[in-house]
Amino acid sequence: MTQTTPLLSRYAESLFWMARYMERLENLARLIDVTQTYESPGLESEAWDSLVRIHADEEHLTQSQGMVDPDAVKRYYMLDRSNPNSIVSSIEAARMNARTLRPLISTEMWKHLNDFHRDLLRLTEQDLDGDKLSRLCSRLKETVQAHTGITEGTLFRDQGWHFYEMGRLIERADQTTRLLDIKFHRLTPKGSEEQRQEERTQWGAMLRAVAGYHAFRRIAPVEFAPKDVVGFMLADPCFPRSILLCLSQTEWHLTRLRTTYGLRGTRGPLEQIEDMRAALLDRSAEQIISISLHDFLDGMQRDLITLASEIGDAFFRDWRPTALANQSQSQVTAQP
Repeated sequence: MTQTTPLLSRYAESLFWMARYMERLENLARLIDVTQTYESPGLESEAWDSLVRIHADEEHLTQSQGMVDPDAVKRYYMLDRSNPNSIVSSIEAARMNARTLRPLISTEMWKHLNDFHRDLLRLTEQDLDGDKLSRLCSRLKETVQAHTGITEGTLFRDQGWHFYEMGRLIERADQTTRLLDIKFHRLTPKGSEEQRQEERTQWGAMLRAVAGYHAFRRIAPVEFAPKDVVGFMLADPCFPRSILLCLSQTEWHLTRLRTTYGLRGTRGPLEQIEDMRAALLDRSAEQIISISLHDFLDGMQRDLITLASEIGDAFFRDWRPTALANQSQSQVTAQP
């Protein structure tokens, strides 16, 4: 029989944030790859501007890079250490948390993450040129997926695993809301048949950005509408990156922490999840779009920040989220 030992709050916090940073890195690699692949000739700046808006980095990008063009955006999100949402910043933060967790995580996890960190520090601007960027993004996605597989196969299934999974799920749901929010208003079908065909291609690109294209095509009608994509990304109970499934799995982890390990403090997060699930299921995707998809997603982002805060306040030693009330469109950059 396994003996249950208490989990230090700093370990719970580091596991939560390590998972968030690795998930953030993979999501960013997906967004960059899709933006590069589907940018329209002559409209490159518009495509890369969407990536900036997803992360609400307009002001900081201008301060960091000066002239804003596609190449500046690529440097900012791949190499700029002053950008807390960049690839190199995310791996640096993940590794910092992993160092704290050396007594808990497996040797395989530590070695793989350490090698990944070392590889990313070698990146140069030349690695962002042309097709090299797409190949790099594919390698980043595969490496994070390898980290996920190693974690799945080696991380001990105690309280720490639950906190790791909750961090990953909350970050995943947050990134889904941001992508859908920024892209939707540009993808609503309008105009000529040629324009509609182009927009259908862009819908497909957005689904690929969340690794959902093939899953969506399994259940979608041939002539799908925007409401079908929105409903899929918001509330499909089987799609791993839908907000509903992320919330349901987070609820399961919280319930296990309470019932198996007797941890107090789960009531607030569980009530928050229940409220968010009701908001997702009370209206159809068509109704949400007709009222205001942006306002709905903005509220979801705020609710996810609140959910993370409820977990942090209950279980972590010194939760200091930055300006929560004003961060509906910006990343939560607090870290242990």
